[in-house]
Amino acid sequence: MFNRRELLIGSASAWAISAFDLPYPRAIGRLAAPRFASYPFTLGVASGDPTADGVVLWTRLAPDPLRGGGMPAAPLEVEWSIAEDESMGRTVRRGTEIAAPELGHSVHVEAQGLEPDRWYFYQFRSGGEYSQVGRTRTAPAPGAANDRLRFGFCSCNHYEQGYFTAFRHMVEEDLDVVFHLGDYIYEYAGREDRVRMHTYGEIETLDDYRNRYALYKSDPDFQAIHVAAPFVVTTDDHEVDNNYADEVSEQDDPVEAFLRRRAHAYQAYYEHMPLRRTSLPRGPDMRLYRSLSYGQLAGFYVLDTRQYRTNQPCNDESGPPCPAVFDEAATLMGAEQESWLFNGLGTSSAGWNIIPQQVMLAPVDRRPGDEVRISMDQWSGYDAARNRLVDFLATSRPSNPVILTGDIHSNWVNDIKADFADPDSANVATELVGTSISSGGDGSDTRDTTAGILAENPFVKFFNNQRGYVTCELTPDQLKADYRIVDYVSQPDSPISTRASFVIENGKPGAQRL
Repeated sequence: MFNRRELLIGSASAWAISAFDLPYPRAIGRLAAPRFASYPFTLGVASGDPTADGVVLWTRLAPDPLRGGGMPAAPLEVEWSIAEDESMGRTVRRGTEIAAPELGHSVHVEAQGLEPDRWYFYQFRSGGEYSQVGRTRTAPAPGAANDRLRFGFCSCNHYEQGYFTAFRHMVEEDLDVVFHLGDYIYEYAGREDRVRMHTYGEIETLDDYRNRYALYKSDPDFQAIHVAAPFVVTTDDHEVDNNYADEVSEQDDPVEAFLRRRAHAYQAYYEHMPLRRTSLPRGPDMRLYRSLSYGQLAGFYVLDTRQYRTNQPCNDESGPPCPAVFDEAATLMGAEQESWLFNGLGTSSAGWNIIPQQVMLAPVDRRPGDEVRISMDQWSGYDAARNRLVDFLATSRPSNPVILTGDIHSNWVNDIKADFADPDSANVATELVGTSISSGGDGSDTRDTTAGILAENPFVKFFNNQRGYVTCELTPDQLKADYRIVDYVSQPDSPISTRASFVIENGKPGAQRL
């Protein structure tokens, strides 16, 4: 496997290395004062990965966003500024970055020198054109005795299956930071029978992925939430290919061909996200797992459970576990990421240790009675890997571990048990699973289905199949989670409400419903 990847990078995808040698060039002959045929900031602005003294600022020049961007094959200067006020009158930082064609004329500013734990405003300019003004917030200083953090998490925004009205409501939540847990786009071909339609067929090339991101980021509700708060992002599967596992695609394509596709997908993902240069892809490899600190209150450990996982067992079919489910060598995180996570949690002094990641950790059985039906794409298909994580949480006992999960297009609250086979086993963590923004369509709130799930899985405290997101209010004493749901996504302008609220108390793993 490793030799094949080296061969790919060194030959068929050599473009990936040469392109990434020029992401932030000292451009020769760049156009200092470009003129655009139409407005270039069509994809909005975004910020992300805040630290105590800085944040990443993002935009992309794209006057013709759905057809490659409409930019010349030349690097252009883009000015940026950060101010204390929304009118951009009290500027505190400014500079110039290069929008290079090798990275789709995207811009990633790693701003520094800011004050901790406060709001800022930012804006871009190129030629005579100005972007909209975005809002962002820095993290508290290391060791700061901060007593409040308000964050949200979300995932799975399928453009064809519904409107992004939930993002518009999320703007009103006044969140300090948003965690997006994957499936930012979907790779599928367009279908005319959907709420709205993807452009073109299933995406595979760099231009395909760029155009698909442009379609999604053209949505005004999506742009609005990026304007309102910094994002911390990670991928799941649909940013590349449904249910892929490392080098294995959904359709078992030749490894070389799929890694070439993955390189395209990762480059386009980086081009459209507020990520640091440490996440800059090298061919089909991209470092996304990372940690963020929020003073003494919280540490976040963002995972990547796609890029390093072994292939799903049992032919990736939901059902009873086959012997491969119990393979000791099977992994979702890979050895290096697993070691990084355990070391980080084991040395953490934060009051709360929160793990934003992709797929459900709890071993939910979807069949009543003696028959067992589990998902092979979730942690349930990787029994030994899950046991290693749960055993670590039980023995090392990092302070207040909470897992944030996306992927599944439904809401859940799960107690993570030291031994799931024993309902009386101690809780070692809590898993909060958020539904999709739009994937799966309108959804429903079927109470008999809920009752069956809860009866079969006593560690499940809540289940709901509607669209929306989760907001969390974190203090030293507790984490309060509100499950916010929209009535429908098949039409715009749905109202929003709180379907359920749960609290996790400091020092008491497990969630209690309010």
